[in-house]
Amino acid sequence: MAASAPPAPPSTTRRRGVQPLRAAEGHSYLWRRLHSLSGIVPIGAFLIEHILSNFETWNGPVAYGKQVLFLNSLPLVRILEWVFIFIPLAFHAGYGVYIWLRGRSNVNVYPWAGNWGYYAQRITGLIAFAYIIQHVWRQRFTGVDLPHNPGMAFHKVQVELHNPWMLAIYVIAMIATCWHFAYGIWLFAAKWGITPGDRARKRFGYICAVVGTGLCIMGLASIYAVVWKYPNAPVNALPDQHSSLTLPASTSLATS
Repeated sequence: MAASAPPAPPSTTRRRGVQPLRAAEGHSYLWRRLHSLSGIVPIGAFLIEHILSNFETWNGPVAYGKQVLFLNSLPLVRILEWVFIFIPLAFHAGYGVYIWLRGRSNVNVYPWAGNWGYYAQRITGLIAFAYIIQHVWRQRFTGVDLPHNPGMAFHKVQVELHNPWMLAIYVIAMIATCWHFAYGIWLFAAKWGITPGDRARKRFGYICAVVGTGLCIMGLASIYAVVWKYPNAPVNALPDQHSSLTLPASTSLATS
């Protein structure tokens, strides 16, 4: 009696897409490095500047209007906006979504801190991406043209935050964005070999937590100032100013 042939090994179908992080294999290694770098420079740098600028709301509508006027008076501001904000943000968000679609969550099988961090990084990234799209569209491209009416910036944000749903979205998005950035700094340092070893990564994790918490507190304080500290802001805090004009040298960006 002839022996039966051994069963054929199960066929494996390799899905195309993001390849493992291995040096000299495909282009994934390079693209992931660039994706990580873009989250720090220029996007991370812009996030810090944006939160610091918005913190001027704590000093009132006039101070915030002057900050918006200053930013829109920078040379080549529209080119800088596209080259260092919109295009890098589109790449970072687009490739991040691509990685998320090709990945698979396994926190139910391996509930380790690293897996939960990876999962939370993807979720907060999607929240931040959705929020940024609507925020840029509503504040930059619809309604009052803030680059030409900087004094109306405070009032425009205040009107939007009078909607409790939008207020909740802003708060959730602020927390998610700051968490995503802080953990992104930690991942960047690990991927680029800045923090070799578990001990260095653990210590740097505390630094990232402090940075993320500080930025989040400043962001939430800005929201508080718009909604509750200055509840009746004027429609135009700078009626005589225009973004095409430069501030006098003696004029301060902060209120006295």
